[in-house]
Parts: sequence; C-alpha cells; structure tokens
Amino acid sequence: MSSYLDYKSEQTPTGWRKILYLNWPLVFLLTAVASAGFLMLYSVAGGRAEVWAQPQMERFAVGMIAMIGLAFVPVWFWRAISVPAYVGCVLLLLAVDVFGHNAMGAQRWLQVGPIRLQPSEITKIALVLVLAAYYDWLDLSRVSRPLWVLIPVVMILVPTALVVVQPDLGTSIMLLAGGGILMFVAGVSLWYFGAVIAAVGGLVFAVLESRGKSWQLLHDYQYRRIDTFLDPTTDPLGAGYNITQAQIALGSGGWSGRGLMQGTQSRLNFLPEKQTDFIFTTLAEEFGFIGTISLLSLYALVIAFCIHSALTNRDRFASLLTLGVAGTFFLYFAVNMGMVMGLMPVVGVPLPMVSYGGTQLMILLMAFGIVQSAHVNRPR
Repeated sequence: MSSYLDYKSEQTPTGWRKILYLNWPLVFLLTAVASAGFLMLYSVAGGRAEVWAQPQMERFAVGMIAMIGLAFVPVWFWRAISVPAYVGCVLLLLAVDVFGHNAMGAQRWLQVGPIRLQPSEITKIALVLVLAAYYDWLDLSRVSRPLWVLIPVVMILVPTALVVVQPDLGTSIMLLAGGGILMFVAGVSLWYFGAVIAAVGGLVFAVLESRGKSWQLLHDYQYRRIDTFLDPTTDPLGAGYNITQAQIALGSGGWSGRGLMQGTQSRLNFLPEKQTDFIFTTLAEEFGFIGTISLLSLYALVIAFCIHSALTNRDRFASLLTLGVAGTFFLYFAVNMGMVMGLMPVVGVPLPMVSYGGTQLMILLMAFGIVQSAHVNRPR
C-alpha cells in the first residue's frame, strides 16, 4: 500500500503547475457530451433554453470548477476518507428510509433546507472509493481467498439492500454491477463471477418455471410485468406504453434523423420523461444513427482515456479508483440505452451528462475530479 511519504519521494507536480497535468482530453470530451445534452434539452423544451438547458449549463459550469478544484487534492486524501465516506453514505441511506422525502411512490431523497439530497447517488462513488482502498490494502495473494472475497461482497450488499427498499431498482443494479466491476479489475478469480452468473440464471429459470404451479415464486402482477417487458405490445396503452413510444422514436430517426426540434414523438409529447430518462430517444429521432453513434463514440473515448490513465498509473489505489469511476460511468449509459431500447426493464437511470438533473451531473463531475486527482498527482 502506498503512503503519503511514497508520494513525497516521487516527482509529482506542485502548486498551480498541476493544472498543466490535467487530463485535458477528458475535460474536452466531458464538455462535448454535456453540450450534446444542452442541445437536446433546448430541443425538448421547444426551443426555450430557460426551461431545462440553461439551468443545466449553470450546474455544469459549477461542476467543472469543482472538478478542476478536486484535481488539486492529493490522491492519498481520497484513500484516507474512503471508509468514513462509505460509513457516512450508509448512515444517510438509513436516514432516507426513516426521514426521507417521498415523491412519485419512492422515498429516495433527504430534504436539507432548500437542498434535496439523493444519498444513493453519492453512495455509488463512496463504494468505489472504499473498494479501491480495500484492494490497495489487501495483499495480491489474498484477493481470491473466500474470506477476503466475502468482505467486499458485504460492503456492496449493505447499501444495495438499503437502496432496494426505497425502492430504486436502477441504483441498486448499478451498485451491484459497479462493485462487481471493481472486484473484477482488482483480480478476483473468474470462478466467483461464473458462480454468480450461474446462480442468477438458475433463479430466473426457477421463477419462470414456477408460474402457475403450487410453488409459484412471484405474484401474478409481477409475471404480467415480465410479460410486458418481453413484449410491450401486450399492453401498449398501459405498462408497455413508455417503451413502445421510445421504440417508435428510435426507429423513426433513420440514418440522419428528422432534424433539430422536428421529432414528432417528443414535440407531440408522446415520449414520457423526455428530458430525463428517455432523452436518448429524442436524440435518435432528431439526429438518427449518425447522432447516436457520435454520442456513443464520445462515451467510448471518455472510458478509453480513463483506462489509459489507470494503466499508466503506478499507484494501485489510484488505478483502481479510476477504473471504478469509469465502470460506473459506463453503467450509466449502458443501462439507460438498454432500457430505452427494450433490452432491459425501465428502471429510471438517466443518460449521464445529457439527461436533465443536477444531482447526477454534479456527482459525476466530482467523480471525474477524483479521477483527475489520481491522474495529476501520480508519481512521475
């Protein structure tokens, strides 16, 4: 495990020189992704920036300042606060379950004066921090031993269970998958992942096989939800409405799209949550395949620059931290796109830095600020 003295003994940039060592390509890529979001928010508001685009721009400006500021923080600081940050997030999740603000049938927020805080968003990053610190501390020879695998599994399951009861299926999936990604890059044996995949497959088979039998595992309404997910046309005006309209928008964009503010699905308000969860379908309808593949390319480049930074970093904690944030970012857009294309259930995960929303935008930019900290302060 590296220590503060290890960093002081290496040649690292100091003072304002650190700004020269920022991962500038990553800064420009994040700005490009956010700019695509501003354009789409302007479009879905019918050409009015003040509705969604302008507030998003203001938050992005504040978030970018925070990101650059966090880049100046020594990376050992993030290791030092990883455990307190994780414990604090677990306590906040407990507070949500007891005192949380209820909206749209879910209790996910804490109201602190004029600020509405969603602790589950912060938990995604705190979990990455604590797992990176754990595997930095753990000797490589112990990474795949059962006892040392059980500890991070418990660390993942505790906040996941607290988020599930809110209920927030999307965030709970991201916590599980994000923790799994970090365990994978830390070197945990593939046999554990194979066992988990086999167990999940067996559970799915058992759930489907039990339908209509005396030992049926789910309620009838839950099986109807599965039917709607597999074939939205079975209830096109009810549970399958959102995904049906999203698929119409995706298909109508064609190669180059209908043009800015020319999408019929969004302009005529057929699309639900067009400024948040389903904004990708608006982009697909207005800019077609070219627009969607361009956004995907920007996302892929963000991941690629994070991976390159991690692989060239000689500090294990900083490397794992960078890969963990990159994995969380990947899950955001992968789950959102899978959701609106009907490949996954609709679980309410926004498109990162494109969907309207202050919490996810600020948390992501702060997470990339920690990535910048790992990049700037790496031993050279």
